[in-house]
Amino acid sequence: MLLIACAGPPETLVVKQYLLRDQKQESSDDPMVRMEKSRRLHGAVSMEERRQRLGQYYSIKWQDPEGAGSGPVEVIFEYQQGATASRIKRMTKTFPASAAGGTADFAVIGDDYFKGGKVLAWRASVKRGGRELASRQSYLWR
Repeated sequence: MLLIACAGPPETLVVKQYLLRDQKQESSDDPMVRMEKSRRLHGAVSMEERRQRLGQYYSIKWQDPEGAGSGPVEVIFEYQQGATASRIKRMTKTFPASAAGGTADFAVIGDDYFKGGKVLAWRASVKRGGRELASRQSYLWR
């Protein structure tokens, strides 16, 4: 019971990354890796459909229990790719004002991944009513 009390408040923003490099299911892979690969490839029947699922996936989990009801939430994912030089691309997901938390999934896959290259740097931020609640970024973000 004491350890639970010492844990502190939950983090406002957590970013999880997954790179899907190939379509093969290896029995030597860690079970968690096999499950994640199966989940990302689920429903892709042809080899072309499976190829279009290769790339980088980002799951952004956010929490703001005190701010629920004070404005819509916008989760923003900005990134730079190897072949696009210093150009910053941006993806957003919006949640209703009543939301106190959620998960936004972003993916750089398929042709965007193959033509633009690997994501070299990224930044994730959460805003409620235009005010930034939290942000996380990769080491190489400017």
